[in-house]
Amino acid sequence: MGVFDSIKEMVTQKPVGLKKPDFYKADSEAKKQLERLQQLYATAPDRVKLQIERDMKLLAYGIAGEESVAFELNNSYLPIIVLHDLRLEHEGLSAQIDYLIITTKFCLVVECKNLFGNLEVNSRGEFIRELDFNGKRKKEGIYSPITQNVRHMEMIKGIGSANKKNLLNRVAFEKFFKDTYRSVIVLANSKTVINLKRAPKVVKDQIIRSDQLIEHIKKSVRESKDLAWSEKEMYEMAEFFVGLHKENTVDYTERYLLGDSGDQAEVIVDREENGGAEVGIEKTPLYQSLKQYRHETSKAEGVKAFYIYNNAQLEALIAVMPRSLDELRNISGFGEVKCEKYGEGIIKIVGKYTK
Repeated sequence: MGVFDSIKEMVTQKPVGLKKPDFYKADSEAKKQLERLQQLYATAPDRVKLQIERDMKLLAYGIAGEESVAFELNNSYLPIIVLHDLRLEHEGLSAQIDYLIITTKFCLVVECKNLFGNLEVNSRGEFIRELDFNGKRKKEGIYSPITQNVRHMEMIKGIGSANKKNLLNRVAFEKFFKDTYRSVIVLANSKTVINLKRAPKVVKDQIIRSDQLIEHIKKSVRESKDLAWSEKEMYEMAEFFVGLHKENTVDYTERYLLGDSGDQAEVIVDREENGGAEVGIEKTPLYQSLKQYRHETSKAEGVKAFYIYNNAQLEALIAVMPRSLDELRNISGFGEVKCEKYGEGIIKIVGKYTK
């Protein structure tokens, strides 16, 4: 960049060459996983196809939500750098960030949720989803995306601090972290009705719809009193995070317990107790055992059952069949606290149904 361009950037507070969003990292691990599942599905035995179908639907739904966010960003004409599907690791933990958007004044960490059903956030900041099952309304608690993004922000802070070798630089980084990095939850499903009447203000301020994202960025940039970053600084930050990205290598053969021959290992003892007949997942002994453990634990702690894990997470446990705390941590909703409190109990139950 020449001297004239540098002066122009300082005066206009805008990058000279960056005229529209640059998807510096645009690939998606979810799309790769979906392609792999589609390949597995073609040759998988019938007894695991239902399980694979469920995972494919969830992946496709999540991909659709992220694509709606990408559409908004692509059509914004904002001078921003976009990193999609960024996976970071630090001190034995991992975080999957849907979007890291580098604006001229701050980085925005975006957690995209393509939720089905209606959503309510109560006065305690708890997320409750209402679904329609055969004409009947059913409510269930879901893992807070706010909490999820807090974990992401803490990891970024930890990584950034660890990379500051100079003590003064480290102190300055931590002091101004909240100005440099911000977070937002983007709800991608336009049909979802959101009730935030009783939600705490700190929660309300972090939840927007995908069609509100661009105005949210513009408003935040306008209100920021910090000096704008140069285009060079923005790309240096992008390079830093791309250099930290770790591929998520999932062994689906192991996930669905498929051997070299493509046959599934005998893991869930539902056929033995039902004359060889296939049964719904909610009627399997493993499901019932995990449900009973959830009930007893919630009763002992005096909390609602879904605080331990909700139905979607229960099904995810059966799909993954975690055999260690590391495998359990890879399941959405099972962070360090839950793994520490319930991990051994869950793994012990799952172990009874594996050979």
